[in-house]
Amino acid sequence: MQKFKRILLKLSGESLQGEQGYGIDVKRLNEYATQIKDALSMGVQVAIVIGGGNIFRGLTGAGKGFDRVKGDQMGMCATVINSLALSSALGAQGVKSQVFTAIRMEPIGKFYNKWDAIAAMERGEVVIVSCGTGSPYFTTDTGSSLRGIELEADVMLKGTRVDGVYTADPEKDPTATKFDTISYDEVLQRGLRVMDITATAMCKENKLPIYVFNMDIVGNLQRVLSGENIGTLVHA
Repeated sequence: MQKFKRILLKLSGESLQGEQGYGIDVKRLNEYATQIKDALSMGVQVAIVIGGGNIFRGLTGAGKGFDRVKGDQMGMCATVINSLALSSALGAQGVKSQVFTAIRMEPIGKFYNKWDAIAAMERGEVVIVSCGTGSPYFTTDTGSSLRGIELEADVMLKGTRVDGVYTADPEKDPTATKFDTISYDEVLQRGLRVMDITATAMCKENKLPIYVFNMDIVGNLQRVLSGENIGTLVHA
């Protein structure tokens, strides 16, 4: 029996690069689509927010002289590209999905609202919400917190390339140790980079648990949904 009825799955744009180091790796994209299809087969309703860091990151652009607002808008467009790619990969596997955009972009995607998105999930479709919050100065982490809260998800599953939350960056510090569970307050106090501060605070205030796990290992999403302890739970 699945652990959750409705999830908000946050995917990293950078993870979509796969082994090629840029853009969209088709192998990784199809692996994600397969795992999402498996989640649906378990009776779970799925909403997804994808980052755009494999194409363009607004904050990085600002550091290179881009206007911050325009840079963030470029980042929003990058999330749309990734969302369309995932929707196409799901469709190739026979899974119905709908891309929503937080800024008007018809006919590329449907302008987001909570009730249409929930109705689509209740029909068994995967909902992919792009453009973050639709406003500059907010990350897609904050966008995923917002959508998870709005869509009344049971949990935000943050699929990353590491298997949970550590005391330090495990890719840089070999002595870093992993938490099985950790509170929102401790994440904020320690300055751990689970998500940005705004996103973590939103989840805390609205009691949306966050589960961090490695999405790049095929089958891990299904393991999480089956209740296996393979990541880190962030909670009250």
